[in-house]
Amino acid sequence: MTELSALGATVAGMLVGGACGFTVRRARLCSFGAIEDAWMGGDTRRLRIFGLALAVALAGAQSLIGLGLLDPVNATYVQPALPWLSIAIGSTMFGLGMALVGTCSFGSLVRLGAGDLRSLIVMMVFGSVAYATLRGMLAPLRIEILERVAWPVPGGLKGDLASMLAYLGAPHPRLAFSAAAVTVLVAAVAADARLRRSPRLLVAGLTLGLAVVAGWWVTGVAVDAFDHVPKAQSLTFVSPVGRALYAVLTSPAALLEFGIGTLVGVTFGSFLSALYDREFRWEAFDDDREMRRHLLGAVLMGGGGVLAGGCTIGQGISAGSMLALSWPLAIAGMMIGARIGIAFLMEGSLRGLLRRR
Repeated sequence: MTELSALGATVAGMLVGGACGFTVRRARLCSFGAIEDAWMGGDTRRLRIFGLALAVALAGAQSLIGLGLLDPVNATYVQPALPWLSIAIGSTMFGLGMALVGTCSFGSLVRLGAGDLRSLIVMMVFGSVAYATLRGMLAPLRIEILERVAWPVPGGLKGDLASMLAYLGAPHPRLAFSAAAVTVLVAAVAADARLRRSPRLLVAGLTLGLAVVAGWWVTGVAVDAFDHVPKAQSLTFVSPVGRALYAVLTSPAALLEFGIGTLVGVTFGSFLSALYDREFRWEAFDDDREMRRHLLGAVLMGGGGVLAGGCTIGQGISAGSMLALSWPLAIAGMMIGARIGIAFLMEGSLRGLLRRR
């Protein structure tokens, strides 16, 4: 097999991201919108589509592992200890932040491609805070305090659910659990007649899932280990944004990586989709109150995303496809944070929310 260089991995990321940006914008698929529909309206259609994406990603990623092409230990989400406090705090912050912004970091890139200048400001603030939390002035707080509160995986095992089930004596846990989870997630989509009549949503879900598999293959199987990152990664839209911003300001050569390529791809794919549907238009903040809300949301998402180890796509699909132990905790925190944010928006202020409660 010919190994991909950093440039090749970046181009692959752009192609993968482009497919996601194009199909997701056309389907109006949004992780916060899916949570809002489920919390407030009892409509789980878009949430089920994310379940479909997870099913496809899970089947593909576990197939790569089963064939011996990908080692879960090399995945960024599989760690020997679970920093539960950092994940719990960070995921709740991220959920609250995306409620204030109205979408997650991935959705902000999709909006940016369609001409939303609010998302440009959001992503600049988001990336700055994310990098400060990852490697800058906020990193000591994360590393020395929050991440020290961690649950070590017993027996020196890999930090994934399959290894834990094997440790407890379950036979063939990886195959059995993956097959059961994929069956349940696909059945949840097939059971909804409205989704069977929504080809755009189905295509978007399938594309997201396949894109995650492609990410694992590119960074965990096909890359040149001497010319790229040592850890396998797939779709995530937190740390790549911070690294991209830092690279633009300091070292443009560092822009050559799969994760940063996906950022460009998603934005450009959304742009092409907006042009195709004749829906591209410039948008900006209506007033200072809206801008303050977006800025606060960007700060919460940037810091919270790094503490949580990923966004709704990174933890929700990429980590889930690896059966990472962090996945259920992060998703629960994001949904709780989003629900708090929805309540805050409905009341109009923190004082009104506390008085109502």
